[in-house]
Amino acid sequence: MLADGTTRALEIADTRRTRRRGLLGRSSVNGGAMLITRCRSVHTIGMTFAIDVAHLSAAMQVLRLRTMHPGRLGAPVWRSRHVLEADAGSFEAWGLGVGQTVAVAS
Repeated sequence: MLADGTTRALEIADTRRTRRRGLLGRSSVNGGAMLITRCRSVHTIGMTFAIDVAHLSAAMQVLRLRTMHPGRLGAPVWRSRHVLEADAGSFEAWGLGVGQTVAVAS
């Protein structure tokens, strides 16, 4: 759930296989997002589109936001426990900012 009360489709990558695969082989996130658990850094090597990346604490608080273009290697954020990925521009459109808490509902 976002700050404005809206929700987005969320895919959770919580196994070694799904974390390794991430968004590779896709052309977009289709308006939703992917949550990668137990993750401190991501890359866009082999991807064909730019993504927004939010590093989240164990309490799901946004620690850092950035947009990554294809072919980049992101620096690790050591306090991060999860990473949220979405199509580039999504976080700004959703109003997601540093310090906010992301709620995941089933």
